[in-house]
Amino acid sequence: MQNITVKEAREKAMQRCSRREYCRRDIFEKVVSWGCTPVEAREVVDFLVEQRFVDDRRYTEAFVRDKLQFNKWGRVKIAYMLRAQNIDKVMVVEILSEIDELEYRQVLTSELQKKYRTLRGTAFEIRGKLFRFATSRGFEPEMINEAISGIAGS
Repeated sequence: MQNITVKEAREKAMQRCSRREYCRRDIFEKVVSWGCTPVEAREVVDFLVEQRFVDDRRYTEAFVRDKLQFNKWGRVKIAYMLRAQNIDKVMVVEILSEIDELEYRQVLTSELQKKYRTLRGTAFEIRGKLFRFATSRGFEPEMINEAISGIAGS
């Protein structure tokens, strides 16, 4: 795309940010892709942060809520994806700690029960498959073992 002015980039970015949440990194990359220099892109991002169009905390809270509720991801995978977005590690840990523990365990148990119904093999093989499945979703090993014991027995 051809180069656009900082003012045009600012307006275009404000329109995007009014439709959904973006983190600083996402919007920075988008502005650079429109043809702005990195310095101009930082200026646009700083303006958007100042005007509260971009807020990494708000983005992180929405991301955590959506990935747990819709994608059924665990804390490990969510944290990994947020770190890939250059979100502050302290903020990620703080927001992940706010997840309701009962709801979190119910998501894990529900997903394991759905998967359990589709599996065949010995009890040992099924436990291994369930463990790998839950690990790939980003749940913690101790919690996975507890949930599997409740579903597949000892």
